[in-house]
Parts: sequence; C-alpha cells; structure tokens
Amino acid sequence: VEEVIEQADYLYGSGETEKLYRLLVQHKNSEDAELLWRLARASRDLAQLSSTSTEEKKQLVYEALEYAKKALEKNESNFAAHKWYAICISDVGDYEGIKAKIANAFVIKEHFQKAIELNPKDATSIHLMGIWCYSFAEMPWYQRKIAAMLFATPPTSTYKEALRYFHMAEEADPNFYSKNLLFLGKTYLKLNNKKMALLWLSKAKDYPAHTEEDKQVQKEALELLNSI
Repeated sequence: VEEVIEQADYLYGSGETEKLYRLLVQHKNSEDAELLWRLARASRDLAQLSSTSTEEKKQLVYEALEYAKKALEKNESNFAAHKWYAICISDVGDYEGIKAKIANAFVIKEHFQKAIELNPKDATSIHLMGIWCYSFAEMPWYQRKIAAMLFATPPTSTYKEALRYFHMAEEADPNFYSKNLLFLGKTYLKLNNKKMALLWLSKAKDYPAHTEEDKQVQKEALELLNSI
C-alpha cells in the first residue's frame, strides 16, 4: 500500500491524471482509507478534464463519491476522507437539482468542519469552508425560498464569514492556491472594499499558472480588475 501511495503522490504532483486514475482504480476494493480518498480525488480530477465526455464525467463524479464514502467508513478520523466526501457530495449535487443541493449543504459543512478540526493546518479544507460560506451569502432569492420551504432553519452565511475562512487558509499556507487569492478579492468586492479587492485580485492575476484552473483564475481576476 505504501508503495502505491508513494507512486500515486508522485503522479499527482506531476499532473498525470489519467495514469494516476489507472493506477489507483486497480485498488478500488482496498480497505485502506489513504488509498481510497486518493482514488476519489483521482476520479474527480479525471471528470474535470476537458477531454472527458459528459457521460463519462457524470459516471466518474458518482464513482468518486462511492470511493470517498468508503474511505470514511474505513477511517472516520482521516481528515482527507472527510474533505473529499464533502467535495464529492457537492459535485453530485450538480446532477440532482437545487433541492438536493440545499439538503446536502448541511452535510457538506459538517464534513469540512470535521476535516478542519482533524487537521487545522489543511489550507484547502479551510478554503472550501470559505467557498461554502460565500455560496450561501450569494444565494439568489428563489433558492432561499426553496431552502426556507425545506428547512425550519435553512443554511445561511455572510461574506464576512467567508472572508474569515479565506484569510485563515492564507495564514495556514500562504499563496497555496490561486483560487483562494481570487476569492479574497471577490469577497472584498462584495464588501465594497476596493483597495483590498485590488490587492488580492492582482495577486491572483500574477499567480503562476500551472493548471487549467489557474489559467481560468488569471482570466477572471483580470476581468474583475478591468471592471473596477
């Protein structure tokens, strides 16, 4: 198992998404949580590739959730299993409509919080908690109406709460992720603090693009900077 994990981490670091998936899927019946959450991540990364067909994408997203769920069953004190379980539930929500998405929101929040509790230094979990807050702060009125019909106390949040998490993520691991820089900028814009928005959006724009996502972040940061 240790050898496979070592090989997997090397492939992940090299951006070899397809190779990584092929390596890990051979071990899908493993009892090891470390292997299983990595397989969940690899399935999801494969789903995100532009070369993956719509049909395949959907299949991989559901597959990823199964692996993450299994990882959690094998080891409940594994922070990464909680993190990836929350991410995968969120992805599946895109196929199941707004009601399911809102219903899942509490579960997602709970698992991100658990991941942070188990590993307070994991900047990604903290960032994702910030994204959760941002999404609910930004929620359109018609979705709020659905949420209010579904729950006595629907999920809510504020931009200030989101900002707190984005800053916490930055403190845990400075400059770790282009998207965290972008969201710091976007949240300051929502709070009408242009000076701070300019600062963080400039950082996001200048972030070296290693992935497709980084390129998207640069593009969005530039558009927002031009609009200020």
